[in-house]
Amino acid sequence: MGKSDRQRRGWQTPNLQVSFTLNEELTVIEGIEDKTVSAPRDHPFTMQSVGGQTLAVFTENSSGQSEERSDGSSSGSGAGAGPDKIALEGVVVQRAECRPAVSESYMRLKRLQIEESSKPVRLSQQLQGPVTNNYRPVANHTYNLEYERKKKEEGKRARADKQQVLDMLFSAFEKHQYYNIKDLVDITKQPVIYLKEILRDIGIYNVKGTHKNTWELKPEYRHYRGEEKTDE
Repeated sequence: MGKSDRQRRGWQTPNLQVSFTLNEELTVIEGIEDKTVSAPRDHPFTMQSVGGQTLAVFTENSSGQSEERSDGSSSGSGAGAGPDKIALEGVVVQRAECRPAVSESYMRLKRLQIEESSKPVRLSQQLQGPVTNNYRPVANHTYNLEYERKKKEEGKRARADKQQVLDMLFSAFEKHQYYNIKDLVDITKQPVIYLKEILRDIGIYNVKGTHKNTWELKPEYRHYRGEEKTDE
């Protein structure tokens, strides 16, 4: 290898320092403070020892693929050539770290990056005139109005005859043993206070256990239909 070849490949004599030079077209960085800055082109490699570690380089060729040699030729017979092959290429004796060279363009780039990251997320701005957006305060929100409407409807429910409500409750408890008060209100269409007054006479409110916060019939009412048939 001649001197010109070594220089083209980034090798410098006599210390054999390796450097990487970026293509000038790839050094342009946009989007930092709406400015166009240039990244450093020169990136020297710092050579270090592996620090007592044993590192090696292996290559693996998949089954059926040809192996490319250093001279450009290939070996292998195509598909079905055999199992995968792993080969030891060499042992690592040095580690190279690529770092940008400290230059004016590099320091300018880092300064802009630091300024960009230190900008506050929110900025306060003094208004020069009144706000013209049509944002007006709302006396009451839609979901609050809907809740009030349902509440009024429940309050306006006419109380049915007690015996009629009992019949609806007994019919419901024949299907299920436990109900919460909301379901019973939907079934009977009665005000909550009035319904609870009737439930206290015929039902038990569970305050703990598996069926917490539910109503069930008292034992003497659970098989009332069977008892009516027996009395007859």
